[in-house]
Formats: sequence, C-alpha cells, structure tokens
Amino acid sequence: MAGRTAKVERMTRETQISVELGIDGTGKFEVDSSIMFLKHMVETLARYASFDLKVSAYGDNDHHIIEDTAITIGKAFRDALDGRPIERMATAVVPMDDALVMSSLDLVDRPYADIDCPSPEYHHFMRSFAMTAGVTLHIMVFRGFDEHHIIEAGFKATGKALKEAVRIRETELSTKDSVRFGGE
Repeated sequence: MAGRTAKVERMTRETQISVELGIDGTGKFEVDSSIMFLKHMVETLARYASFDLKVSAYGDNDHHIIEDTAITIGKAFRDALDGRPIERMATAVVPMDDALVMSSLDLVDRPYADIDCPSPEYHHFMRSFAMTAGVTLHIMVFRGFDEHHIIEAGFKATGKALKEAVRIRETELSTKDSVRFGGE
C-alpha cells in the first residue's frame, strides 16, 4: 500500500482483529470474518471510500467482533492521516431501493456520533468507529423499511463522505489555523 497507510492489530481475550488500511487507495478490499454481513458492510465501506482495506476479524461472539472491528478500523484510519490539510467535512446522501440515508462528517478530532440505524450492532459499529477515529459523524435515515437497505445505504454514504473528507488541500480548513497539543 502506498500513500497514507496504517496497520493495526487488536488482540484481546475475546477477539483477534487485524486491519491494513490505505486511504489513498482504489477501493480494493480483502475481508475475512465469520460474520458475513459484517464482511459485506466493511467491503462496502472500503469500496465507496476508495480505501484499500484488508481485515481479519474473529472472536467469541458477534457483538465483540463487530465492535472491535470498528475500533480497529477507526484506529487505523486515525493513524493513516498524516497531518496534511484535508477537506475535513463532507456529506453524502445515498438511495438504495426503499432507503434514503445521509452521512455527514467532520474529521476534526472531536468525536461525536448521532446515528440512525435499525440495528443495535451496526449503530454500535458506526459509533465505535467515530469515537476511535476522532470523527464527528451523523447518519440520518430519511426513509426506508428494509433494515439491510438502510444499514447498507449508511455504510455507502459514510464511505462516500470519507472519500471526500480525506482529500488533501493546500491550506488548513479552520479559523483556528491548526491545533497542536503541548506536552512531553
């Protein structure tokens, strides 16, 4: 993987997750998990964000695997950003059959998540991703009745918004210029 990349592993008593992420990719993915819907959603996120993403996600139960996969992707995303100025904010609206879903985000390192999602597991996925990655993330469902379509439209919209938000700019997009933390 070339460009802005990161490799992260999260090994606990409950899960074994590994992620390789290339933000400046083409949407190639390789996802290995026993949870087929998680595999489908992570592949969807990678494709619509144009990220190159390799994930292996296994563990003791679906909740732990889904949560830890989101945390690990969030950490890899945060690590892959290299400090250059980026577009930072983006919004995407995606229709999928009966579903119409918007994702709006800001890569400002002020994590917040307000997620409309009919599935507690995938609501938690998006929230865990946002909090770990330092993203302000809003996902709104305008309409829809099929849970699969609503969730997938949310992943597609978030991917499209991430693709736009990570675009490199000439200058920082902030009235604060840039934020630096002092310390050690």
